[in-house]
Amino acid sequence: MRAVVLLSGGMDSLVVTALADYLGYELAAMHVNYGQRTWQKELASFRDICAHYDIGRRLEVDAGYLAAIGGSSLTDAAIPVEDADLESSEIPSSYVPFRNASFLSMAVGWSEVIGANKVFIGAVEEDSSGYPDCRQMFYQAFNRAVALGTRPDSAIEIQTPLIELGKTDIVRKGVELDAPFVHTWSCYKSEGKACGVCDSCARRLRAFRNAGVEDPIAYERRPDYT
Repeated sequence: MRAVVLLSGGMDSLVVTALADYLGYELAAMHVNYGQRTWQKELASFRDICAHYDIGRRLEVDAGYLAAIGGSSLTDAAIPVEDADLESSEIPSSYVPFRNASFLSMAVGWSEVIGANKVFIGAVEEDSSGYPDCRQMFYQAFNRAVALGTRPDSAIEIQTPLIELGKTDIVRKGVELDAPFVHTWSCYKSEGKACGVCDSCARRLRAFRNAGVEDPIAYERRPDYT
């Protein structure tokens, strides 16, 4: 069994990698640099996680066109990264328009080439209020497009095993799988210490607190999110 894992270097992509490894897949890992603010830190996390799981087949893709398209605080320095508002249901400025569709298209294409029939992505429905391309219905529709747009004998399927879990349960699952959270990066703003106040940091800190687990990375601030 061979699978491509979309590995950003964040906590969700780590846990989905750990799960695919536990299930016995021969893993190939893809990482996408798309002009995001913390691309160097995320790339370092990707490489560290690959080394931990002894993943030799790796693909690092430059998708700078997403920064050229713009429209996101992650890729446009003129748009500030907002502080966390965990009660908001609005699409945040950090949304990169249709990003996951681009990532999945590349991963499916690579899967056809290397003979993988699964693509794992750490998408989480909990994020769907902010990110439309994290919703389960999006992946169901994308799987239909994959079936229509690839060779019939490829039989490639996108897997979203974390889609129904909350962030706290994802931390617990990672602990259960002995996933190395120390190698991950979630902050939208900083490549030194994590800021602790962006939406991604807030969700991560709250999840670790609720799971009763110490987050092993360094923060500039550690607010007590509830």
